[in-house]
Amino acid sequence: MLTTLAVQGYRSLRDVVVPLGQLTVVTGANGSGKSSLYRALRLLADTARGTAIGALAAEGGLGSTMWAGPEHLSGAMRRGDVPVQGTRRTGPVRLQVGFASEELSYAMDLGLPRPDAGSRFALDPEIKAETVWAGPLARPGAQLVRRHGPLVKARGDEGWDELTRALTPADSCVTSLADPTRAPELVTLRESLRGWRFYDHLRTDAGAPARAAAVGTRTPALAADGSDLPSALATIEEVGRADLLQHAIAEAFGGSRLEIEVTGGRFSVQLHQPGMLRALRAPELSDGTLRYLMLAAALLSPRPPQLLVLNEPETSLHPELLTPLAHLMQRAAQETQLVVVTHAAALQEALGTGVEHVHLVKELGETQIESQEGPLDRPAWVWPSR
Repeated sequence: MLTTLAVQGYRSLRDVVVPLGQLTVVTGANGSGKSSLYRALRLLADTARGTAIGALAAEGGLGSTMWAGPEHLSGAMRRGDVPVQGTRRTGPVRLQVGFASEELSYAMDLGLPRPDAGSRFALDPEIKAETVWAGPLARPGAQLVRRHGPLVKARGDEGWDELTRALTPADSCVTSLADPTRAPELVTLRESLRGWRFYDHLRTDAGAPARAAAVGTRTPALAADGSDLPSALATIEEVGRADLLQHAIAEAFGGSRLEIEVTGGRFSVQLHQPGMLRALRAPELSDGTLRYLMLAAALLSPRPPQLLVLNEPETSLHPELLTPLAHLMQRAAQETQLVVVTHAAALQEALGTGVEHVHLVKELGETQIESQEGPLDRPAWVWPSR
């Protein structure tokens, strides 16, 4: 389980260290940094897929995604005694993301290309450093893999072994050097990150693929856009979770029952409601009903990921559906680590106690965690040196 997420220099996240629990709920006003925190998690997962640099470049490169305020906010600036103003930079331009767990932890340090490089890919940030270590803190004795520029070393039985000195600035050692013999930690880390699952674009519009019949195949994990919803729901039923699924539907929709119709190998969703003479087909379902079905498919997956992240799952849902959704989340958190980014205070209340609550606030453009009044309130974290 991840215990800490750390981000420095990314949008409004000038320097945050976020505690994570088995079930973590992130709340805050519009513009407080919730989406940036979500994107930081996605950026870590993109590293294992080899798409992190492209994702940042698509956002406009480091010039658009990095913290736009001064390198340091002085006490006088925070008190309003002097205006917020730029200061003389003492360190390199950098964007850092990392996480800690009780087993393997990881941090990545990105920076700007050299101005004299003469490349046409000036928006592409460069990976300057990467570190993999055992346990929650990046102490020198706990480090297992170190990358500085093109040079990558792994700790061996008799010291540090060189893996390569020719890694390009666009490539992560997590994807390029996952060798089960020389660097098994990178293999474990890569597969772990690739298994993280994100849902923030579940389509419910009239042309959403989930509304159409589709060829059915066993689907243990719902697609990111919900396009394979009928197959995912049928898979949940077939692996022995039909009771859980039908209970979630009945609780949300007043005793309704779900059916997956199969015609010529094509699967489609139908919802039987009390008092109606026929089932409602997927094209007839409201956006909120269809979205709840997709969330149920994601949360009841028979192949739960190590980390499941939901961004604003309450979108389009009637307030009465938030309690059944909270019950689904509590059930899912028994099998996977769950992070929920939400505007809905009612959803947070429905989740009850035993939840790690992270409330974000913004001061002078900087995202802060409300419960962290000083450095001692933050989880322990040390950034590896570049």
